Amino acid sequence: MKVPILKQGNILIATIQSALADKDLINLQNDLSHQVIQYRANGVVIDITELDVMDSFSTRTLRNIASILKLRGANTIIVGMQPDVAYAMVQLGLTLPDIKTARDLEEGLILLHS
Repeated sequence: MKVPILKQGNILIATIQSALADKDLINLQNDLSHQVIQYRANGVVIDITELDVMDSFSTRTLRNIASILKLRGANTIIVGMQPDVAYAMVQLGLTLPDIKTARDLEEGLILLHS
């Protein structure tokens, strides 16, 4: 399933709408990497509100996306993580170091603008 990416000024907003296969996550990584350059975006919000599970591959891919985009001049904010997902990630030792997170899209956009 392709993840829709919305351009809002100089920010890209990717909204994950359902669980993604590994291939879909790699496609998201490639799409965001290209669109950051194409649209000269300096910020990216990835909304994971609909995800009810984060495995090691999806966590690692989100870290990779943030690192790639940082090298391309864009900050990344992860928004909408469900409490149960956060709890399970901590229990499994899965972390998102050096990646800003926010409760929702509104808070994420505020973080990017500050």
